[in-house]
Amino acid sequence: MSRDASQPVTGVAGVPSRRHGHRAVAAVLAGPALVLIVLFLIGPLACVALLSLTDYQLGAATLNYVGGKNYAEMFSDRVFQKSLTNTLLYVAITVPGSVLLGLGAALLIEADRGLRTFYRAIYFLPVMATLIAMSIVWEFMLHPQFGIVNQLVKALGLSRIDWLQNQSVVLFTLCGIGIWQSLGFNMVLFMAGLTSIPKDLYEAAAVDGANSAIDRFRLVTWPMLGPVTLFVVVITAIRSFQVFDTVQVLTKGGPNKASEVLLYTMYSEGFEFFRSGYASAVTVVFLVFVLALSALKVFVLDKRVHYA
Repeated sequence: MSRDASQPVTGVAGVPSRRHGHRAVAAVLAGPALVLIVLFLIGPLACVALLSLTDYQLGAATLNYVGGKNYAEMFSDRVFQKSLTNTLLYVAITVPGSVLLGLGAALLIEADRGLRTFYRAIYFLPVMATLIAMSIVWEFMLHPQFGIVNQLVKALGLSRIDWLQNQSVVLFTLCGIGIWQSLGFNMVLFMAGLTSIPKDLYEAAAVDGANSAIDRFRLVTWPMLGPVTLFVVVITAIRSFQVFDTVQVLTKGGPNKASEVLLYTMYSEGFEFFRSGYASAVTVVFLVFVLALSALKVFVLDKRVHYA
């Protein structure tokens, strides 16, 4: 018996056409986002990469292709080498310090639920405050003569320290400010992770003999915080690579380049010496580190983390 030709096509024969229709709708819906990504993300990154291969200076009417000359000059430049070393040292100190202190603060606040809201607001205050404004406050607090920090040092019977002009301590001072600024943000993330841990796991661990707080943390809390910890470490590392505000306000890379970091080198080369091509090369190196951290998280560390 033949089927009426006027009836619509159904079944397996209609699946490809429906799939093409869904793909067309998806492409239309994703189109505006893709256009914005190209215009405001991929496009500027491509321009920076191309500009790093030229001798362009800000305001110049022409530019010349120089290939890898900027990169060769950059890696032989002692200022860049110092800047890169300072940035890596800053990240190496700030990341573990802010992550561990953020985790400790989250555990303490969760243990004392009576004043949890108060402590959470106090620790999160540096995140809400404008870092440039807080840097000015830190500048007064660290003043060698009348700053409150040196007043406390003097009260302890120790000699005053010029925290921002002493080459041996200035970078560590900036690291301390960075840890202070990142601690509250990390604390909130860890608190969110702690509240998502099922209470049944602690009860099961207690049945198995894990009665002490250390055992509960080692057997339940720490493994279940794996995804949150990974996210916090990567985000904190990326934010640490982006340190600029405190350097600009407090030290301007000094004394004698002791606090020079990558973003400040990029800023000074691009907007003080107007060497846009060279500054673009520094930017490319900075982006390589950030992309490497992101790739490490996605392709390596994610596979070693337990997701509930």
